[in-house]
Amino acid sequence: MSVFLAIAALLACLIGAAPRLRPDSCRAVHWRWRAAGCTLPGPPTSPAAMTRTLISSGSSFEQEIGYSRAVAQGDWVFVSGTTGFDYTTMTLDPDILTQTEQCLRNIEAALAGAGASLRDVVRVVYVLPDAKEFPRCWPVLRRYFGEVRPAAMMIQAALLDPRMRIEIEVTALKGGH
Repeated sequence: MSVFLAIAALLACLIGAAPRLRPDSCRAVHWRWRAAGCTLPGPPTSPAAMTRTLISSGSSFEQEIGYSRAVAQGDWVFVSGTTGFDYTTMTLDPDILTQTEQCLRNIEAALAGAGASLRDVVRVVYVLPDAKEFPRCWPVLRRYFGEVRPAAMMIQAALLDPRMRIEIEVTALKGGH
């Protein structure tokens, strides 16, 4: 069996799309794959890997809309799009730099609630209604992510409230630094 056919058969076995392959065929393909020194992703092996934790910021939007500020699943933490709204004072500063700082403080709090930190961030998405304002944010972003340097993307899109000038979403892998 060629390597290509072995990989195709293995993938078919893994996704259950191999109606013509007998179960023992799937085991044989898996065995050949492993014998070649390859490993396969499998189901989580520890209860901690299956634990799902919802983290709330206390925002009324979370309950009204039906989402969490962050969700931790195993070692992964997914932080929802976070704006510069200051939940302690219930205010939103009009300055984009202040909003950027507050976004990151809100994200830090969500990550801490999941046992992670900004150093664990592997992916960040910036959403701004006006892309021309993004360069003004770079010094603040560099202070928080300069050493971490996560994969990043910036999108220009309208936000829920016209006073919001930036929204940041991150994905973190605990212990990933």
